[in-house]
Amino acid sequence: MFLVTQLIGLFVISVYGNLELPYGMEPPEEIKDKPDQQGLSIIIAFVLAIGLFFLLMKINAETFIRIWFFLVTIIAIALALNAILFKINVVNYSLVAVVVAIPLAFTKIFRRNIGVHNFTELLIYPGIAAVFVSLLNVFWVTIILLIISLYDIWAVWHSEFMQKMAKFQIERLKLFTGFFIPYADKKSKEKIKLLKEKYVNEKELEKQFKKSRIKVNLAILGGGDVIFPIITAGVFYKVMGIIPALVISASATLALLYLFVMARKGKFYPAMPFLTIGMYLGMMINWLVF
Repeated sequence: MFLVTQLIGLFVISVYGNLELPYGMEPPEEIKDKPDQQGLSIIIAFVLAIGLFFLLMKINAETFIRIWFFLVTIIAIALALNAILFKINVVNYSLVAVVVAIPLAFTKIFRRNIGVHNFTELLIYPGIAAVFVSLLNVFWVTIILLIISLYDIWAVWHSEFMQKMAKFQIERLKLFTGFFIPYADKKSKEKIKLLKEKYVNEKELEKQFKKSRIKVNLAILGGGDVIFPIITAGVFYKVMGIIPALVISASATLALLYLFVMARKGKFYPAMPFLTIGMYLGMMINWLVF
């Protein structure tokens, strides 16, 4: 899913190379023409967003966070769909994109459906990345990757803020910003199957799940770990072309694969340092070869 999202992201970014961003998301020309000055602004915005989310967690503002996520999800999905529908010549593609995005976003945020959740994740990050690519250059995306990696190490291994944020989203908000894959051993799967056959009512089924205490593991990958490689590949696409961009996506995917292979079950790992090292190696290949 990570690799598919990277490829969708590059496709969306390539379309917006010749198409204006809709819904008022197109940056002013005076900003787009100065990507060397936007990196610091993006870092500050990122810090403010994390701070705001932390504050909202502290005051238990679940409803406000859900509405915030709902609106952002609509825009992000619509941006990705807009590019896809434009490419296949759908009439009124911008309007159609929003019409399709709204029920998908509603199901993702206010209803629990693992299929819809992961499907929308494939579109959300390409849509968001398309906005940021036009604001950055290679220098700033390199610096941002380093800063985000250091933050990720601190947030996962030292303060454990990421674990708290993931737990808050899953338990309190009933959603997660990232890929979310539940899995269980063979014995647990058989118990789950029997419960589903016995209890058709969703509320009763959930109640019985809690009583049975079936152990279900979770494999999760945060949204930031998905979007920053898309942005990086998009910047290289803008500057150097499609092959260097694919090198970045491939190096990030291999780095994530390495993390998944060496990671131990039941432990949290900061993915960004691994992804950043992989992408830095991809950048070196690009500079040496292209």
